[in-house]
Amino acid sequence: MSRAGDGDDNAFMESCFGTIKTELQMTEYESDAEALIELREFIDYYNFDRLHSSIGYLTPSQFETTTTYKA
Repeated sequence: MSRAGDGDDNAFMESCFGTIKTELQMTEYESDAEALIELREFIDYYNFDRLHSSIGYLTPSQFETTTTYKA
């Protein structure tokens, strides 16, 4: 949820939804259950198989386990 008048509040989630829409190509499903299965498979692919250039061509899972954070 973003604050009124602040479109940047929700930028991360809008980016996530945009990626899902693009990569799943807005397929129509026979049922909610079928759509949920496809979405879960995509999220697993995205986190464990898909390489991301912005994090050094690692998967998010690899990045999370090999990177130390400095807060």
